[in-house]
Amino acid sequence: MELQITDKNARLSPTLRSYIERKLSKLSRHLPNIMESKVEITEEKTKSPQQHFVVQVTINSSGTLLRGEERGEDLFTAIDKVVTIMNRQIEHYKGKLYRKGRGSSLARGEFSQEVETAPPPKRVIKVKRFAIKPMSVDEAIDQMELLGHDFFLFFNADTEELNLLYRRKDGNYGLIEPELE
Repeated sequence: MELQITDKNARLSPTLRSYIERKLSKLSRHLPNIMESKVEITEEKTKSPQQHFVVQVTINSSGTLLRGEERGEDLFTAIDKVVTIMNRQIEHYKGKLYRKGRGSSLARGEFSQEVETAPPPKRVIKVKRFAIKPMSVDEAIDQMELLGHDFFLFFNADTEELNLLYRRKDGNYGLIEPELE
């Protein structure tokens, strides 16, 4: 498993890095096909000391992404909280596989595309590229839920077109199928 640790406004000691490595290596016991883990640590100047540090973890397990984010008054607390969240996400993911009666990945997409904008004048300041693999609408719903996103761009295996899946306010899903004019 490849582990990437990045920090923003925080200094990571070798002790803290080894703590993160030890905690995240335990996740592979529950989900052995973890290919890559990304940890982003941010120190924020907040009024609440319980929200001072933010730890975000993204795990790539054969194309399925699991993500968790937690805050804490110190880094060790935030890391422990996010590892608990990731364990819960892994169990949820494995439960879906079991209930659906398959042992393969629920989704084959990698990263969803995000475009960040800055205050006026608005412009694209970040572009993400990702490999798109064909999947069904049900697989796209599962992947979107696992990521915790409100929308998901995917290549529909049935129609052989790009589709955009989104969560509606009533809790159901909407699907956008583009048409060329």
